[in-house]
Amino acid sequence: MLEKVVIANRGEIALRILRACKELDIRTVAIHSKVDQNLMHVRLADESVCIGPDNPVDSYLNVPAIISAAEVTDAVAIHPGYGFLAENADFAEQVEQSGFTFIGPSADVIRAMGDKVKAIQLMKASGVPTVPGSDGPLTDDLAEAKKIALRIGYPIIIKAAAGGGGRGMRVVQSEAALPNSLYVTRSEAGAFFGDDTIYMEKFIEQPRHVEVQVLADGQGHAIHLGDRDCSLQRRHQKVIEEAPAPNIDPEARERIAAACVRACIQIGYKGAGTFEFLYEKGEFYFIEMNTRIQVEHPVTEMVTGVDLVKEQLLIAGGMPLRYSQDDIKINGHAFECRINAEDPDNFLPSPGDVSYFHAPGGNGVRVDSHLYSGYRVPPTYDSLIAKIICHGEDRDSALARTRIALDELLIEGVKTNIPLHKEVIRRGDFKQAELSIQYLENMLERR
Repeated sequence: MLEKVVIANRGEIALRILRACKELDIRTVAIHSKVDQNLMHVRLADESVCIGPDNPVDSYLNVPAIISAAEVTDAVAIHPGYGFLAENADFAEQVEQSGFTFIGPSADVIRAMGDKVKAIQLMKASGVPTVPGSDGPLTDDLAEAKKIALRIGYPIIIKAAAGGGGRGMRVVQSEAALPNSLYVTRSEAGAFFGDDTIYMEKFIEQPRHVEVQVLADGQGHAIHLGDRDCSLQRRHQKVIEEAPAPNIDPEARERIAAACVRACIQIGYKGAGTFEFLYEKGEFYFIEMNTRIQVEHPVTEMVTGVDLVKEQLLIAGGMPLRYSQDDIKINGHAFECRINAEDPDNFLPSPGDVSYFHAPGGNGVRVDSHLYSGYRVPPTYDSLIAKIICHGEDRDSALARTRIALDELLIEGVKTNIPLHKEVIRRGDFKQAELSIQYLENMLERR
């Protein structure tokens, strides 16, 4: 068992990790920037270390400072949470080289999955279905790129191999637009990610975003914990998630889950991970693998009863998987609403003092949040301030509990996107699960 863990993150996920550590009797070290000294997990941790000023480059992205915090507190492991350095292979490598345990997969696996071109090649080798594409990086040969695009069929999408978060991608509708799109995407890739490698895929026009949660111990054992639908997105950022994904062909669901498990074993995966897919007309198309805990992991926990963060900690401590595939049962349905400190009309960030916070309750209601009355939401970081997760025996009952929880939730002093969530879950087409990744953008355009 790990004796002491540095929590290399902030906000709700840091508090989530701290609670899992406490259940396992693991001592905790909270690192924080100067502005975050009053975060709830900092108050509750066994020890805390200020690692720098507010700018994340000087604090939560400051690798030497994080490793120094582990050294001075005699910690044995570092949990990166999500965001920041969670999928940074160089960070994972430096953590291990410094004598600490990185709570996640190996640096080599993170590096491979972070390269979208290599990840696609590995998935193909493991039998995971992928989007028809260039089957490798594009060169500067425009004539060859045109041939590939014709083979795939327009519309196509150009993507940065090191991209993510909605950056470094461009949809191309015709051959006339291809040259400029190639140039601009390659330039953006170099500027944003330090790697101008790009590749081409078929653009799936009306897909859903469906992902499969996995756990693997790096010792030859892996399982899946069902799937989630994350189609409700704005500018490629998820807003509402649910588990299991509704209206999925059962045979396709089983087939894709089994393929993900095989891939985990083949690439030597260790820890919690997520395979992300586009789903359209009964077919799955792999887009990427997230080598960390996901923001939306609670909906999977609610329908399986498995604590994913605890399993991360146990696996990192050297334990084999405690579950077999037969142990995993999907019970009922769950929704998660991401509550952001932002203007509900124009979506601009809304930092400031939280004058009042009241969390909802009742059967099947879970709140993951670092908020408390008097807390100041800083302008420096992501605007996520709470997650409302509701479970029911079926989708309708989970949706009803979500509606009630949102009505009970009170956050005063900062603006939030609670009105947007209330609007979405009352819509008839959402209740019928008529979803696509364009759903929310289209709704906002019409509004």
